[in-house]
Amino acid sequence: MTGPAVRPSPPGRFGPAELRLALAAPRPAAGLTSEFRLVDGLRTHTRRSADPGGDGTPIVLVHGLAVSHRYLTPLALALSATHPVYVPDLPGFGLTERPGTAYDVPGHTAFLAEWLAAYRLGPVCLLGHSFGAEVAAALAARRPDLVRALVLAGPTSDPAARSRRGQVGRWLVDTLREAKWQAPVLLRDVLDARPWRVLATLSHSVRNTIEADLVRVTVPTLVLTGARDPVVPAGWRAEAARLVPDARTAAVPGAAHNVATTAPGPVAEAIRDLLAPVLRR
Repeated sequence: MTGPAVRPSPPGRFGPAELRLALAAPRPAAGLTSEFRLVDGLRTHTRRSADPGGDGTPIVLVHGLAVSHRYLTPLALALSATHPVYVPDLPGFGLTERPGTAYDVPGHTAFLAEWLAAYRLGPVCLLGHSFGAEVAAALAARRPDLVRALVLAGPTSDPAARSRRGQVGRWLVDTLREAKWQAPVLLRDVLDARPWRVLATLSHSVRNTIEADLVRVTVPTLVLTGARDPVVPAGWRAEAARLVPDARTAAVPGAAHNVATTAPGPVAEAIRDLLAPVLRR
């Protein structure tokens, strides 16, 4: 059973249609469905697409520290025509069970490896956005057998602002550059996670030195941001890509930090470009 047809807004914005789709889970909508599986002792929610068939590499999207699968729904839909797409909610976020503590980067990395085992996936194309990029980079560095290609979208955190105050300040600037219809999604996600978990995860994020993982990544990698992203400015985007031996960079014109939400078409195209030579090997 599928939900009503959804006609997303044009690329570059996030409007009422995308909002309805983002908030649909666990109901089916636009070919996306929800599953719950026990992973590492937690009832874990995953939003996923149908398998389109063929040789499409599975793509796993990893959300950031205050959010969930919801804001990644536009990108999941954009990729679903050619690839099976999975968007798990990390422990304590979205519709996944809330543990009593906030996981740090190693904790989330271990959980993600267990999640991949539960779904019998790997190697996959792994996209992490914001704090999710820290988790994705750590998994690619520590378990290269599970990752075929890596996309770091708006990776945190820039050493020039690696503090809670620095990150919050940049996020406040970003809110002025984002599509306003995203606000209900963020509010719902923060309420689900609880504000204390968001703040604790932010503390874990700014204590994590992503550079130590980037230099150990061996798979083809794309470092991608919005051209107007104040959280991940151009200098940090270039430095993050320089640290990875086999990396390229891209900036989506007009997009801010939530580039995967407001520019799903260009991001999906960049991911397919990254995967094309990988699949020919």
